[in-house]
Amino acid sequence: MTLTEALIIIINFAGALAVFLFGMKLMSEGLQKFAGDKMRSVMGKVTGSPVRGILTGAAVTTAIQSSSATTVMVVSFVNAGLLSLAGAVAVIMGANIGTTVTAWIITLFGLGEGSGTFSLPMLLGALALIFMFAKKDKLKYIGEFLIGLAMLLLGMSLLQQAMPNLEEYPEFLEALARLSAYGFGSVMLFVVIGALLTCLVQASAAMMAITLVMCYNGWIGFDAAVALVMGQNIGTTITANLAAMVANTNGKRAARAHLVFNIIGVIITLIVFRPVLNLIANMTTSMMGSSPYTAVGAAGYDPNAIPMALSLFHTFFNVVNTLILAWFIPLIIKIVNWMVKEKPEDEEYVFKLAYIGHTFTNTAELNLEAAKKEIENFSKRVLRMYTFLPGLRTAKDDEEFNSIVERIEKYEEITDRMEMEIAKYLTRVAEGDLSLQGSQRISSMLRIVDNLESIGDTVYQIAMTRKNKRETAVHFDQHLNDNLDKMTQLVQRSLDVMDENLKNDYSDINLTAANAAEADINSYRDELRIENLDALKKGIYNFAIGNAYSGLYALYEKLGDYVINVSEAIAVKFK
Repeated sequence: MTLTEALIIIINFAGALAVFLFGMKLMSEGLQKFAGDKMRSVMGKVTGSPVRGILTGAAVTTAIQSSSATTVMVVSFVNAGLLSLAGAVAVIMGANIGTTVTAWIITLFGLGEGSGTFSLPMLLGALALIFMFAKKDKLKYIGEFLIGLAMLLLGMSLLQQAMPNLEEYPEFLEALARLSAYGFGSVMLFVVIGALLTCLVQASAAMMAITLVMCYNGWIGFDAAVALVMGQNIGTTITANLAAMVANTNGKRAARAHLVFNIIGVIITLIVFRPVLNLIANMTTSMMGSSPYTAVGAAGYDPNAIPMALSLFHTFFNVVNTLILAWFIPLIIKIVNWMVKEKPEDEEYVFKLAYIGHTFTNTAELNLEAAKKEIENFSKRVLRMYTFLPGLRTAKDDEEFNSIVERIEKYEEITDRMEMEIAKYLTRVAEGDLSLQGSQRISSMLRIVDNLESIGDTVYQIAMTRKNKRETAVHFDQHLNDNLDKMTQLVQRSLDVMDENLKNDYSDINLTAANAAEADINSYRDELRIENLDALKKGIYNFAIGNAYSGLYALYEKLGDYVINVSEAIAVKFK
């Protein structure tokens, strides 16, 4: 083989693989947009039930066609404390089952001479759905899914065409023969090769497609193909472990659980390797009339036998391992706890995004759920920051006062960075293919994070006003302090309503309570303003006191405006 021939083969193969991956992406995004809010929220509602966790992982991965993306989401959920480690392990087990769907689509529709036959009719039907029912989003999304499926099948057809005829390149046959000549050692070697190639490609579905095509074209035998599949299950864990590098202890443990589960599954399968393969071979023979061990060109040989046997094995491997290891979730947790030790740390002043950052996936709609959870964390930061304010009035000495001011300053810096990072993340998500509601949600979220950052700024301004008042020796009497305490409580109630609305689904918020809290703040501000002007006229206190006093209650009222803006940003878009 000349260098030019090798380059042509590589380029054609890479192009075919690109078409396949693009088709998978379109399929995934079409299903996500069709599912809408249900797909975005289902990952956040997994309970401690292993069965529910497994079913959730399987369902989500079937829809997004990426166990890596599901596991990355699981890591981020565990990282933020909304999913237990036990629940995460169950979802990861289900994700492995869900990823077997791709292999069956390829085996049943994407191999053989007619693999591309359905592509053009499917594209025609999909375009008809999109253009004839342009105003019906659900039908459009089904159309996008069908376009993706057509592209996937076309990609498989191109992959088969890109595979060179090995009879023309005997050096390849010799190399493959040498790799397969070590008995069980060859099996272990192909496991390692499968793991390494999947780490490089970062898509186990793509590697599965390549393996199926190699089997169909007679490049590798059944044993080697099975070993590659087992290696792919290990290699696919690299994505989640990379994402967990910036996660907290539990987030790292969730990623390690994915690795441990697949490694244990491979070990179990290797122990009973020959009986399992004999079982799969017998099942394939009864279904296809041909064994995956039948030599190429021999009587009864069927090129579809090995792909069918491989898909059966892929499903058998993940389902059986899940059924076995689901009983040992506590043991897996002990193992990952040993692998990742607890590190005590004070995270109060640490800027750390819990859900987003390095956990970005190619599943645009699911990324919105991560952003929603991150905004909830942002809200909690702001509420925590607000609770520091009363301590500025009750501080016993300058040291205590300055310590509180320093804490508020650090929190204000954190809120600035959170607003910037979440906005950057949302902008990146907006570049993906989103549903109309998803696009509206991004617009709402951008407004929300802007107002949350403004709340943090206002809390800081209140602290600076208090600091200036202390430095200039301006003192309030008990009546003025009581009035400001009441205003503080009214704003606190408004903040609590806002925080609760952010926790709920964006289509179901309590805008009535938010408006009532805002009305109480405005009414009380007006009452204090009238009283302050009257006190200044009567000379009850001097201008310096009146000015500092009015500045504080005005800032509290301003803070309340930003709070109501958050609830309105949700309600306007989704009510």
